[in-house]
Amino acid sequence: MTTLNELTTQKIFNFLSQLDTEISINDYVNIEDIDFDNAFDYIYESIQDNSGFDIEIIYYSNAIEYLQKNDPSLKESLEIAIDFGYSLEKISSEVLASLLASKNAVENFYNLESEINTFFLELSEELTTLEN
Repeated sequence: MTTLNELTTQKIFNFLSQLDTEISINDYVNIEDIDFDNAFDYIYESIQDNSGFDIEIIYYSNAIEYLQKNDPSLKESLEIAIDFGYSLEKISSEVLASLLASKNAVENFYNLESEINTFFLELSEELTTLEN
């Protein structure tokens, strides 16, 4: 693959910026390193490796509000806490909300897989056409 020009880099930056996710993708990804054939995987791994999916919800009121909206029974967030080996003494509303928000961020990002792969496939085809 050829080196990206400034226009292509800006196009990728703009695309990643407009994706519907709570993650600021451009904070975790080096655009020059994206493998267009495996763009989603590269972007996911970059975010994961840099703890980008680790959402921290602080303050009791924010945590309670998030949990009321996303897991009023606490069933899902407690299951996540158990999976991570939290003891009852270590569980708080902030911990539960943060664990759930992190899980939701990953799931929401996975919903973008097709959109991301399609964008990079089309961009790759466009660049190939321009090179020929």
